[in-house]
Amino acid sequence: MINESALLESKTLRSSVLERTDVLDRVKALSLLPDGMHVTTAMVAAYFQVGIKAIRSLVVDHREELEASGYRVLTGSELSSFKELSGIQSRTRSLALFSRRAVLNVAMLLRDSEVARQVRVYLLDMEYLARTQPVENPAPTDPTDVVSLDDRIDQRITHILGKTVVPMFNALIETSGEHRRELMALRAGVQRIEQRLHQHHARLKRLEGVRDDRPAVGVMAAMDAMNGRTFERHIAKLLQRDGCTNVVVQGGHGDRGVDIIALTADGRRLVAQCKRFAPYLSITSPDVQKFIGSAKVLYGADVALYVATCPFTPEALSIAAEAGITAVHRGVLEEWSAGEPLKILE
Repeated sequence: MINESALLESKTLRSSVLERTDVLDRVKALSLLPDGMHVTTAMVAAYFQVGIKAIRSLVVDHREELEASGYRVLTGSELSSFKELSGIQSRTRSLALFSRRAVLNVAMLLRDSEVARQVRVYLLDMEYLARTQPVENPAPTDPTDVVSLDDRIDQRITHILGKTVVPMFNALIETSGEHRRELMALRAGVQRIEQRLHQHHARLKRLEGVRDDRPAVGVMAAMDAMNGRTFERHIAKLLQRDGCTNVVVQGGHGDRGVDIIALTADGRRLVAQCKRFAPYLSITSPDVQKFIGSAKVLYGADVALYVATCPFTPEALSIAAEAGITAVHRGVLEEWSAGEPLKILE
């Protein structure tokens, strides 16, 4: 498991978890500029509850790394265009912007901030769960081949106890009584490990409690069985069915947050983001905010669809409605796939 010290010291480790920007809002709401994608230096400082000088100093020390994660400084015509698009009223001749990835990068570098520390802790917990959860594979024919997450945790802790702690106990017991203090400390350590195991078990119970493992039926069952690329092509066919032209599936690395571009039957520019998620997951407000920036700022879309095989959180639906994003959640998607046209395309 990655520890906090390694995260602070290793650029490679930081780079490996930069996509988990959702942890920022789980620790504290991150206010974004009107483009829905960036924050200023002052906004970063406010989020981490530190002075602006601390953020600027961090940029000086780690500029190359932060630029790779989305930090940039706008000047000249580029700055003027950004101000116009974002509605920013300022006479500044340059503007430093941080993407959400860059803000997360700052959290992994900033030592003197309690908020940054909480982000790192939450990030490490999420990364640990992601690394230990079973990979989605076709169900094996032998049920005994399936190893659940709690079983794997049990096996790991048993391995640690058997290979390290127990032999150390035995060695101490065989020596003189002068090692009693060390023995008691080790016993306390074992108790902490057991407590941690119970916490993981409780977390698993909570996660399993929100899952709906009943088999899906009909149209949604077919979509749930698709991979991401197949799902994008399915949505493209639905768009063509409803009269869209010039439909291009461009999902993949470098798509800048938009999987499909097209023209509606009446000539409006359309973009779509497609997420084939498990039905017990949800699209969150940061997901929608990121898409708003891509759809409205980068693509200048007239119609923006966020299509998902799972529900949206209430906050995500509210943000989508305010920004003119059409949220095609699981229920709407099922009707659309069954032949009901989307109202926005009529």
